[in-house]
Amino acid sequence: MTKSILLKSRPEGTPSVSNFEFVTDEKSLSAGSGEILVEAAYVSVDPYLRGRMSDAKSYIEPFEIGKPIHSGVVAKVIASNNDAFKEGDYVSGMLDWATAQVHTGEGLLKVDPSKASLSAYLGILGMTGLTAFLGLHEIGKPVAGETLVVSGAAGAVGSVVGQIGKILGLRVVGIAGTDEKVAMLKDKFGFDAAINYNTTDDMAAAIKTAAPDGVDVYFDNVGGPISDAVLVNINRFARMIICGAISVYNNTEIPMSMSVQPFLVKNSALMQGFIVSNYAEKFPEAMKQLATWLSEGKLTYTETVVEGFENIPTAFLDLFEGKNKGKMVVKI
Repeated sequence: MTKSILLKSRPEGTPSVSNFEFVTDEKSLSAGSGEILVEAAYVSVDPYLRGRMSDAKSYIEPFEIGKPIHSGVVAKVIASNNDAFKEGDYVSGMLDWATAQVHTGEGLLKVDPSKASLSAYLGILGMTGLTAFLGLHEIGKPVAGETLVVSGAAGAVGSVVGQIGKILGLRVVGIAGTDEKVAMLKDKFGFDAAINYNTTDDMAAAIKTAAPDGVDVYFDNVGGPISDAVLVNINRFARMIICGAISVYNNTEIPMSMSVQPFLVKNSALMQGFIVSNYAEKFPEAMKQLATWLSEGKLTYTETVVEGFENIPTAFLDLFEGKNKGKMVVKI
């Protein structure tokens, strides 16, 4: 018996549980020639999945109505007719939201549970860590002594970005939504300063206080008014890395925002969006560096682990309410 989660309907505004459909297939699965049978162990839920639920042009094809949703998954190989994998191996890659599935093995990477927790391969040693490292390195081009500001700093990517910034000798300021998250940024992740945007009346002034020398690098995960407040504080030749815009993903109308052009022109500043696959050829190098820092104790991570296959949609929806600390994963 296999359970799967399909996209039932495209959300208008904020998604709800009604946009998902659970189906059960009583037939047993078996691997064919060159195939493997895998059983899900951990499923990643990420804000970018919201974009794929809409039928709109983007950097990746939208999910299809009536078809399984897929995301990063760590799975165990139950049976193999593929020489590259053996029974008992753990693999990571883009897989369906299903308790079990047959796969060709293409695009799947073997992961070692003896070197890190399985869930880490969806986070700090997976796309999360790669996104943080490559976005900061390739676009931010950080220089020791500069100031880095990170929005969504208590999230999966943001918390890693801040730590890398500290390793590289930057002053790091994080922006998050609760006092508990602010404390975590400073106490666990070593940020120099942190701001709770929900209890701050004047974000531009708060950023100026936390970054008295101005902002040289901004890693943006949220967009909206928070990013407008950062713009007011950027330095000459500042680099702004646009990784996400979770604050506006569920808007049904184009949001009004401050015009960025005057700030970019007068500061000769760079603002660049990216997706991590832009730098696919650099994945091995980046993964090696992240693993080294992790083994040396220079990087740490926080996870929010939700248990139960049936709770995958709820865990996904909780991202938009900021209920996660660090990476949100579902343990099957």
